[in-house]
Amino acid sequence: MRVINPDHRLIAHKLTYLRDKRTDSPTFRRLAEELMTLLAYEATREVRIEPFEIETPVAPTTGIKLSNPKPLIVPILRAGLGMLEGMVRLLPSAEVGFLGMQRDEETLQAITYANRLPDDLSGRQVYVLDPMLATGGSMADAIHYLRVRGADDITAVCLLSAPEGIAHLEESVADIGCPVTLVTGAIDERLNEVGYIVPGLGDAGDRLYGVAQ
Repeated sequence: MRVINPDHRLIAHKLTYLRDKRTDSPTFRRLAEELMTLLAYEATREVRIEPFEIETPVAPTTGIKLSNPKPLIVPILRAGLGMLEGMVRLLPSAEVGFLGMQRDEETLQAITYANRLPDDLSGRQVYVLDPMLATGGSMADAIHYLRVRGADDITAVCLLSAPEGIAHLEESVADIGCPVTLVTGAIDERLNEVGYIVPGLGDAGDRLYGVAQ
């Protein structure tokens, strides 16, 4: 597994305000979108393309366009939705699927409760979005789920990652049979005793959308 942690001051700047507990939900959502767009530049560096013949106002030339089948963007519900707009802004012609996964707070294991994905992902590049790579269980399960359906190039994009989550993910996808890349805005210190990233930014879903009473 390839891990990309871009060294960019704007990424660090936006992460600082995302981490700040005083940042309200509307500002948090906007910053998450902006940070996602920055990370998307790195995540899509090797997106598949093909030649495309055009005519400029001056002369014919050959450009490029995204290859078919189009890339598939898969946010993991619910927190991954906060990253979707930032990714779609960069890849407007990509298709979007959804995968519902949640963590059992006692076992820390991921549970899949919903999906809206094509049955056949053969030949597809897939970008999986989830703000936090903590234990790595949800992302590992998502990647295996996509691979079983035929995805042959999978990139995980996370705002923050813990070393434990990266190690678990790397071990989980070692024999998966297709390239896997992790793009993350930062690699934090560790997980605490209840599986939260330290220093982290808290519960990304709650900070994006609030807590329903």
